[in-house]
Amino acid sequence: MISFSAFYKQIADSNLQHWLETLPSILGNWQREHKHGNLPKWEKVLNKLQYPTPDIIDFSASVTIGSGKQLTDGQVEKLKNLLGLFQPWRKGPFSVHGIDIDTEWRSDWKWDRVKPHISSLANRTVLDVGCGSGYHMWRMYGDGAKCVVGIDPSPLFLCQFEAIKRIAGNQHPVHLLPLGIEELPPLDAFDTVFSMGVLYHRRSPIDHLLQLRDQLRMGGELVIETLVIDGDENAVLVPKDRYGKMNNVWFLPSVAALTLWLEKCEFTNVRCVDVDVTSLAEQRSTAWMKNESLVDYLDPKDVSLTIEGYPAPKRAIIIATKNQPNLDLI
Repeated sequence: MISFSAFYKQIADSNLQHWLETLPSILGNWQREHKHGNLPKWEKVLNKLQYPTPDIIDFSASVTIGSGKQLTDGQVEKLKNLLGLFQPWRKGPFSVHGIDIDTEWRSDWKWDRVKPHISSLANRTVLDVGCGSGYHMWRMYGDGAKCVVGIDPSPLFLCQFEAIKRIAGNQHPVHLLPLGIEELPPLDAFDTVFSMGVLYHRRSPIDHLLQLRDQLRMGGELVIETLVIDGDENAVLVPKDRYGKMNNVWFLPSVAALTLWLEKCEFTNVRCVDVDVTSLAEQRSTAWMKNESLVDYLDPKDVSLTIEGYPAPKRAIIIATKNQPNLDLI
């Protein structure tokens, strides 16, 4: 069974320590009640991932664990087969003992767009909401974060993260909790909170922004990356049914509308630092993610539109600072 004891030990003497009053009970319920049928199988695979301390670990320019020289060809092939049992791999890429996990998303490209605009992560406590398999958490740690906590309710993402962490060695202060943000008590403790690729999946975007604010310390920085449309502060796309074949897309605001939402939630210094149309090279099917991908979601006759006729995915990065909250909004 996946254990969270190392996380509890780490936060016991930190500004997250009051989390210990509620979190063990929340995660205990998850461990007892989670019914995902593949979780026992995935946990058995995790128990087989026992390898020597990697001779190379790089989280600053990539996520590279091991050069491949420590393992025999047979061991590398076995490891590749074990990691393949966690498919589909969506966020990455990872290099593990010479094995290149070519994920659906080139998440390193997104990080290259985000990194130049955010405050230095050196010695900061960071929360990554909707972290997926944890690729960006390793990059955050590689850029100097003191502690990185990710939350994502997907058991598969948790197991993918655990696989990478166990091969890298469990000593790194990077942790994934299988929870949604609505399950977290307000902490007012993180220096930086990321929400990348989450907002458009929320039925209530304002509530999501308030939940993010509740995790930040006063003066802390919020980094949002989300789908947007063109338009003024009143422009918001609400798909009638699906968007890009996804049935869980609720609100796609313009940059101006999202800026207004953030200001209404008492964030200050709100600024858009990047807008980028998602390319077919950044999101695609691979040997590690064989399902449909972006090319299948777009109109084959006009890739500027989704298959439903909506504007093709365009993503913006917005940064804001937590200000004194207006109690009327709470």
